[in-house]
Amino acid sequence: MEEVVIIGVAGGSASGKTTVANRLKEEFAESVALLNHDCYYKAHDEMPFEERCKLNYDHPTAFDTERLIQDILQLKNGNSIERPVYDYAIHNRAKETVKVEPARVIIVEGFLIYENIELRDLMDIKIFVDTDADERIIRRILRDVKERGRSLDSVINQYTETVKPMHEQFVEPTKKYADVIIPRGGMNEVAVKMLIERIKAFL
Repeated sequence: MEEVVIIGVAGGSASGKTTVANRLKEEFAESVALLNHDCYYKAHDEMPFEERCKLNYDHPTAFDTERLIQDILQLKNGNSIERPVYDYAIHNRAKETVKVEPARVIIVEGFLIYENIELRDLMDIKIFVDTDADERIIRRILRDVKERGRSLDSVINQYTETVKPMHEQFVEPTKKYADVIIPRGGMNEVAVKMLIERIKAFL
């Protein structure tokens, strides 16, 4: 069986990690399988919408990380998976899934992917996208208001109450596990091109 390389792309909320992961996916198309940790938020069908709104989505327990680990192992073994879909508008997992085919390169993207030791140990290359906190909050406001239908007040409240303290507690300390730290996120063309060349060499 062909060797498979697993690349982690972590960083704070709105740091540009998704941009970096998507750039790599676009560059290599079918050679890359991309898994976003955000898709693995736990389902809460038992809760009304008002209760789901109050959950802390920036804590490690918000994620079904065990399923992500199992899905990565399935892909690595040459099997396709059914990846969950998360709907931000309803704060819950959607009914549909997305089929992901195995690939030579598996990119795992998310802000808490290095917090879990079992997940972290699966990574062959660990990237941390490091972006200034002021820039991240501005990006998050623009993204959540425009793309996710949130109000400005709700975005700011969530940032101050959970995003910032959880970042300081769980995300920032995992930077020490990174093999590569990319400043300025997806705008860092030099770093992105170096990553692309590294993957090309593997393929």
